[in-house]
Amino acid sequence: MSFQMTDRAQALQDDLLAFMDEHVYPAEAVYLEQMRESGDPVFHPPIVEELKSEARRRGLWNLFLPHATEWTEGLTNAEYAPLAEITGRSPHLAPEALNCSAPDTGNMELLAMFGTPEQQEQWLKPLLEGEIRSCFSMTEPAVASSDATNIETRIERDGDEYVINGRKWWSSGAGRERCKVSILMGKTDPEARTHAQQSMVLVPTDTPGVTVVRNLLVFGYDAVSYTHLTLPTIYSV
Repeated sequence: MSFQMTDRAQALQDDLLAFMDEHVYPAEAVYLEQMRESGDPVFHPPIVEELKSEARRRGLWNLFLPHATEWTEGLTNAEYAPLAEITGRSPHLAPEALNCSAPDTGNMELLAMFGTPEQQEQWLKPLLEGEIRSCFSMTEPAVASSDATNIETRIERDGDEYVINGRKWWSSGAGRERCKVSILMGKTDPEARTHAQQSMVLVPTDTPGVTVVRNLLVFGYDAVSYTHLTLPTIYSV
């Protein structure tokens, strides 16, 4: 299959390769040292903010958005894929340095496409600026959550508020101080047809009742990206 990069994608690739060689790869050791010195598994190392500033200066920012918006011209999947492959060579830094790190990428796409103007102002803009982080809360401890029809967390409307009750885990990044909002999947209508029972709501992480229980272990290691949450809470619309 012939694959020909567009002129724009080729220019971005050249700039990204230079950024990786000149800044990202040398910073990997700095990142590890800053994390080690902090003694805090959810510490946000200063080197990340330095790289973000340089990436923005070079125009390597929010490249993941696939469609033109007021914030970016947008790249097609074919244009973005080679860039994502390059950032994947960095074990700790490159995706976040370009503000192209999951789960924020998917969350920002959802907010850009379906968020209200108020939601975009409150959450999307700070995410696009790299000022805050977000998480996606779908997986639950007791069910096979890769099939969303198994979700047990309940979201019930009560006047101008939603009452949410449930437990979530493997919520990437939820334990970090910079994580300010979760897109949470829950069951809103148990009587609907099987694949129409679920909805997603925005839950600020400082909402009363949201409890970060612990970071989860993977093969015995503390996986700070993955967090166990409980959500017995009321969230105003």
